Amino acid sequence: MNNTTSSVRVRFAPSPTGYLHVGGLRTALYNYLFARRNNGAFLVRIEDTDQTRSVEGAIENILDALRWCGLEFDEGPGKDGGCGPYIQSQRLETYAAHAKQLVESGAAYYCFCTPERLETVRRQMQAQKLPPMYDRHCRTLTETEVRDNLNNGVAHVIRLKVPIHEEIAFNDVIHGAMKVQGHVLDDQVLMKSDGFPTYHLANIVDDHLMGITHVIRGDEWLPSTPKHILLYRAFGWQPPLFAHLPLLLNPDRSKLSKRQGDVAVEDYRAKGFLPEALVNFVALLGWNPTGERELYPLEELIAQFDLERVNKAGAVFDVKKLLWMNAQYIRMKDDNTLAAQLQSVLAKNNITAEPEYIARAVHLLKDRVETLNDFAESSDFLFHAPHAFDEAYMRKHWNDSTPVAVADLAERFTALTDFSHESIERTVREYAESTGVKPAALIHPLRLALTGKGVGPGLFELIAVLGREETVARLNSFLEIQQK
Repeated sequence: MNNTTSSVRVRFAPSPTGYLHVGGLRTALYNYLFARRNNGAFLVRIEDTDQTRSVEGAIENILDALRWCGLEFDEGPGKDGGCGPYIQSQRLETYAAHAKQLVESGAAYYCFCTPERLETVRRQMQAQKLPPMYDRHCRTLTETEVRDNLNNGVAHVIRLKVPIHEEIAFNDVIHGAMKVQGHVLDDQVLMKSDGFPTYHLANIVDDHLMGITHVIRGDEWLPSTPKHILLYRAFGWQPPLFAHLPLLLNPDRSKLSKRQGDVAVEDYRAKGFLPEALVNFVALLGWNPTGERELYPLEELIAQFDLERVNKAGAVFDVKKLLWMNAQYIRMKDDNTLAAQLQSVLAKNNITAEPEYIARAVHLLKDRVETLNDFAESSDFLFHAPHAFDEAYMRKHWNDSTPVAVADLAERFTALTDFSHESIERTVREYAESTGVKPAALIHPLRLALTGKGVGPGLFELIAVLGREETVARLNSFLEIQQK
């Protein structure tokens, strides 16, 4: 296949160096949205030509993160669409053939410089305050010298022969017209001495053979694009359209990095963020459909995505905003659906319960949490009777008459046929009126006895969720403890 196809084909091409970075997620998402918006194809290609950086299990981690976020790809590892393999280390013969073609056409050349010589050149250029570029020494070797070196097995690479007197121009969908003079470009290595291609060669060859029509990638690749344009020109291929996405930034406007917080999708998944909230948040890092609202389901993001409206400026990754957005998605979710998602989170905290009970607990707490993990951390009293009690809260709200009131209410709760929160509230307020005490004088001790805490969800709703048997048992147990 080649890129003369009229239908949109885009790709996300991560390197398997670990977990999926949120910046990578944004790139994958924009490719996905663009493909779906234009009824095109979304490919995933693993770029593992730098074997020293590849991490075992990383491919599976990346693909799993994409699926968790709902970004199903049309072609990629395990899903061949006729352009595979989709892992670059399995395509070495293809790159070698194309590199040879470039040498034969005069667009590339063999370089036999040793690492020691290259380091010397680099130091000399730095001393002259020049960009550390290759000095093109081997570009002038004669055919005989090249042939002799090859016959003698001298280690070599293949470099791009940059036309130093030409101007390379291209248009970027986001940045507009771009141009650079050839003399400022390095004669980039295309094939390394170990037989593996560099990113530059493999990327261009694969994008062409896989029919990629639009290259949507991070801003860090913008300086490399003129070299890629030269490669397309050397092969006689039509280049795709380019769109370089703005950097993701920390709140202090520095480049997003692990030093200032979590940067992997897996980090946010482990912390209890919902995939739809993370996707919604990441989608708005550099683009917004209307600017009037911030919550968009994936289907609406697809329907409104416009690559030309992506900002040039870097986008701040604000975790506080992500937390807010995640909380909104939690509140919008159906209790039973949320309960099902919580099962594994609760299990990690040694909490097990029937799905129906978890759903009731969810309803009680979901307006008070920001992540799924918050449920486990703030709902312990719903699954286990408290063993410790807030002493300051107890001193403030406990007096000599309180044990009698708690015991009386335990009896009244036992007698209730309707154990709804309305019936429970009515019982407490009627008891307060009959004894001449304020309802708060009963509500605070009840909360302490049932949860061990001074704050929490509405007491009457809480009691209804705990149920009659558990509520009465906790109240009687608390009274026994106080009598000791």
